[in-house]
Amino acid sequence: MVESSNDVAGTVSTSHSGRLAVIGLGPGAAELMAPAVREELDRAQDIVGYTTYVEMAGPFRPDQRTLDSDNRCEMDRARLAFELATQGRRVVVVSSGDPGVFAMATAVMEALDQSSDPSWRRVDLAILPGISAAQATAARIGAPLGHDFCVISLSDNLKPWSQILLRLEHAALADFVIALYNPISKARPWQLGEALELLRRHRAPQTPVVLGRDVGRPAERVQVTTLAEVRPDQVDMRTMVIVGSSLTRQFSRGDAGAWVYTPRWYPEAPGS
Repeated sequence: MVESSNDVAGTVSTSHSGRLAVIGLGPGAAELMAPAVREELDRAQDIVGYTTYVEMAGPFRPDQRTLDSDNRCEMDRARLAFELATQGRRVVVVSSGDPGVFAMATAVMEALDQSSDPSWRRVDLAILPGISAAQATAARIGAPLGHDFCVISLSDNLKPWSQILLRLEHAALADFVIALYNPISKARPWQLGEALELLRRHRAPQTPVVLGRDVGRPAERVQVTTLAEVRPDQVDMRTMVIVGSSLTRQFSRGDAGAWVYTPRWYPEAPGS
């Protein structure tokens, strides 16, 4: 755990419970952060989170303390945040995107559920939403999430790969648009390729696939390809992959790019 040079004791009050807000920064651009999130950050005494996201949330005043850590310390961060809040402090736990989508709101809820400390339940707890990576990527390219869709993380850190494949299979059979989080990493370079092969068994080769990397940040890159042409080496951990349904369409936007959308209608089943 890393903290700023401010005194750890700070201005702690033990006479009452404080506030703990779990916030979503959105995709990274300041203008896409909810005003209520910015206000919560401005009022915070302690900012807790993964180092990269804490840096995105700044800059902070000298009187504000940052407590940042590695990305795999979610439960430790959640417990630390409650301990600080029970001391009467205003604490913010930072997530990118939306805190309830593969992010810190779940860890905070789990920590509270598992705790036997009654003081934790007296904390003023709030979850403030943000624009998710799937929403930000979709908005850049049109409306690929315009009909029923699902989001699936390809990370097997917390669930087995067999379960991920099962969910992909059912999502493909149900003809959902599928947004893939955590699609690939150095530790698991083969999984995205296996996932794409599964989807190719259920979707047409021309199915649009959207790749959005660092959407809302300076290095943003969004491209449209097809299920037949997409390659794992086009994707990294910071890329959102959106695989269209049988209805998803793409058409020229006049600048050599493409718009992608999924109509809100669906063909009637035979005999209906």
